Order: sequence, then C-alpha cells, then structure tokens
Amino acid sequence: MDVRLTTEQQQLRDAAADLADDLGPGSVAALEDESRIARLDKQLAATGFRSLRSDGASGVEVAIVAEEFGRGLVDAAFLGPVLADELARHVGTDASDATVAVGAQAFDARGAVRALALTGNTVTAAALGDAVPSADLTRSRAALGPAETVGELDAGAAQRWRALALVITTADLVGVCRGTLDLAVEYAKIREQYGHTIGSYQAVAHLLAEALTLTEGSVSILRHAAWAVDELPPAEAVRAAQVAKVYCARAARTVCETSIQVH
Repeated sequence: MDVRLTTEQQQLRDAAADLADDLGPGSVAALEDESRIARLDKQLAATGFRSLRSDGASGVEVAIVAEEFGRGLVDAAFLGPVLADELARHVGTDASDATVAVGAQAFDARGAVRALALTGNTVTAAALGDAVPSADLTRSRAALGPAETVGELDAGAAQRWRALALVITTADLVGVCRGTLDLAVEYAKIREQYGHTIGSYQAVAHLLAEALTLTEGSVSILRHAAWAVDELPPAEAVRAAQVAKVYCARAARTVCETSIQVH
C-alpha cells in the first residue's frame, strides 16, 4: 500500500480541518452555544461528509475526516450517520435521518429520528427514544424504541462494515491524540518556570517526544487499517482494524495523560 495521501485526499483533509477549526468548540462553554451548533450542523450537512461511502469514498477517506473531527472535538453527528449510511447502502433504505445503534442505545443522535443496527448479518431500524446521559459532552445518545428488520447483509459485507466501524472509531482516537498533543506543545512553549519555558526542560521535552512517537505510530497503523477495509479480504480487514483499535486506544490514553501532566 502507498500511505501517501492523493491530492484529492489532501483536499478532503483540509476541508474537514477547516470546518473543525472554524466551528468546533473552542471551550466547554461553547458546547452550549446554540448559534454555533446550528451553523456547524448546517455546514456539515452541506459538505456531504455523512454520505461519503454512498458517494464512493474509501475507508481511508472516511478515516481522514473522522481524524480531523476528533482533533477538533467536533460536536456534530458524523461517525453514527456515516455507519448508518453504509448499512443503508447495502439494504437499499434511506439513511438521511438515521444514525447507528449499538446495543440499546443510539450514538450521535442529535438531528436523527431513527437508528440502524447490525446484529449478525441482519440490519434493523428503530425510532429514537429519550436522550441518555453521557460522559462524552460532544456526542449525544438516545434510547431506542422497538426494532424492525429492514434487510440482510452477506457475511463479507457485514465484516467490512464492522471493520469500517472500528477504523473510524480509531480515527477519532488518533485525532484526539493529535489535538491534545498540539495543546500540550503550545502550552510548553509559553508557560514559564524559573525564568524558562517548561518545554526547554528535558523532563517535559521527553514526555512530549514520547507522545509524538505514539501519535505518529498511531497514524501509521490507522492508515493501514483504513486501507484494508476495501483492499484486503473481509476477515483480514477486521483483524487489521482490531489491532489498530487496541494500539491506538492505549496510545491515546497515554498521550492524553501526558498532556494533562504537562499542563
């Protein structure tokens, strides 16, 4: 595989990064800014990012957007609608108002009226119920109503969907890694102690260097898993996605803890 992004993929990344930088929450208080949220939802709907797979995008391209949104902690429904769109594409149903459900809860529920889920090879749909409290303030959840079957996937398509789900969740983690590392590095450049910026001290510099190594490694393993979604046999794609998820989840925790320690 060629890990370099094509010109079109770089443009997609830049467009996602611009949206994240312009309309992502700059603070916890911004999560309550209804005007910003309305502009964010409107802009996201206009981009067509939620229907990337229906438009022929690869797993790499979906991961690129998820990573940039994770970096900016974009509090708009993206991962859930993308996965719902992928299910709907296979069973021939509409996903314009849908998100995805896992277990008894729908994720990325803001703006959705129903949720699609994959159980085995069976795709079901359910109306959304009451909002469910969540520790993640950037991602809304909702309970589910009664489910009905809307279609079946063949075994290969079901495995590829699960690989895609793992990949874009991993991409979100990698984006968070990059975002929190950037914050820590910028803080280390301006925070002074004993007359010097804290980034000039080896103890802090080594922490940030280790975090950078983990982040760069996460990007590499994510790119391979995202490529595998479409290019490797389904079972191998799932395995690559599982390995990436494990590695990047551990890396993300370490990088976030490092950022807190630097601050």
